[in-house]
Amino acid sequence: MKTIQHWINGSPADGTGARTAPVFDPATGREQARVVLGSAAEVDAAVTAAAKAFETWSETSLSQRTQVMFAFRQLLVEHEEELGRIICAEHGKTIDDARGEITRGREVVEFVCGLGDVLKGAFSDQVSRGVDVHNFRQPLGVVAGITPFNFPAMVPLWMHPMAIATGNTFILKPSERDPSAAVFVAELYKRAGLPDGVFNIVHGGKEAVDALLTHSGIEAVSFVGSTPIAKYVHETATAHGKRVQALGGAKNHAVVLPDADLEFAANHITAGAYGSAGERCMAVSVAVAVGDAADGLVEILERKAREVKVGPGDAPGTEMGPLVTKAAQERVENAVGAAAGQGATVIVDGRGLKVDGHEDGFFTGPSLLDHVTAEMDAYKEELFGPVLAVVRVDTLDEAIALINANPYGNGTALFTDSGEAARRFQRNVEIGMIGVNVPVPVPMSYYSFGGWKDSLIGDSAIHGPEGIRFYTRPKVVTTRWPKPAQQVAAGFDFPTSS
Repeated sequence: MKTIQHWINGSPADGTGARTAPVFDPATGREQARVVLGSAAEVDAAVTAAAKAFETWSETSLSQRTQVMFAFRQLLVEHEEELGRIICAEHGKTIDDARGEITRGREVVEFVCGLGDVLKGAFSDQVSRGVDVHNFRQPLGVVAGITPFNFPAMVPLWMHPMAIATGNTFILKPSERDPSAAVFVAELYKRAGLPDGVFNIVHGGKEAVDALLTHSGIEAVSFVGSTPIAKYVHETATAHGKRVQALGGAKNHAVVLPDADLEFAANHITAGAYGSAGERCMAVSVAVAVGDAADGLVEILERKAREVKVGPGDAPGTEMGPLVTKAAQERVENAVGAAAGQGATVIVDGRGLKVDGHEDGFFTGPSLLDHVTAEMDAYKEELFGPVLAVVRVDTLDEAIALINANPYGNGTALFTDSGEAARRFQRNVEIGMIGVNVPVPVPMSYYSFGGWKDSLIGDSAIHGPEGIRFYTRPKVVTTRWPKPAQQVAAGFDFPTSS
């Protein structure tokens, strides 16, 4: 049985504890590896290595740091297929979906390759007689990232390239469900010339998380996961004096107006709902059918849901793979049953799906629910699976009110041919990321990713300009260089710029 180790100070590390956890192949249901689970001791060892590395890494030139990132980016390109298969084997998503994840993560690396322009400070000449002012940003020190199972490459890549390129050193705590992608990335960093100790990995559960949140040697923590845990991370880490990025859950609505091309809308909503088996924080989980659009939209959504090809992620033609664990499969299928019991109409029932040759895999098919209301659990809960709920409303304003009443505010989309409706929607909806005829509006790496309300705890979004600000802190310097023989009068009054 393969054992997946920590990565500390540039090499694999067993750690001091004997605890391990199983890593499954979701397509077969079989245990394929064990991952070691770290404790406070492993976190402390990683912090020690990272703190030592920070002494020299923070003093390297910006040119040297970006050269490492250029090399790392090229290695991600060259090893995309291998990394994609690692993700597929432990998460279950299709190879093509894994490649897409790697590409979107690599875009952040490409952003930081041009960091010189982003980190330029400002200079003001002669703000007072003989006095100039300039500013610049410096790294924080040792920072940490705690990341979810659903994007084992992309979400960490939203964090560590930003942190490392700005001069910090980094400790990653990936999900213990699919930890191998993180270790593979660590090996690529080493090959790219990243010094030992700059990037470290500690596997584990709550014990490792709590050690990261409370360790005095860690300056900042980035987190992506469920809202309850995001709130816990934010409260605990800020109480221990750390900066925190904490991105939580979502319930993303796609609104379809009667003037929309229903075939186009249904095609994209189907992909947004069932891609990656719905295990995305930006997945479309609610279709809001407005007025006369409802019946026609549901008819097309039903046809498209039944056409989705479910199977192992590495099989040619597969569009949707299994869920990540048996528990996830059971939770999603129970939710479909509960929705029916609460009055929803089950148009497509994905429960009980068996894939030939993979009967023990964690598969469930796409499910489509109609006549869902805001009071039903299928609407209120983040199911994180291939379940699309259709809610019917009469007007766009009702759709906006429905979305704004939801506690989450991550992403939303509107399908329409009306510019006026699109403008009204994007101005009035209380959501952080909006798509117009785009179902999954994940911003490019040079913008920042983050929702509103319970989808973002605190106010720090991830990657892009806000990511740079998060991993650095500013200094403002006021200087005067008088001539050697010049006497400059000093006053006891509060200084002014006259």
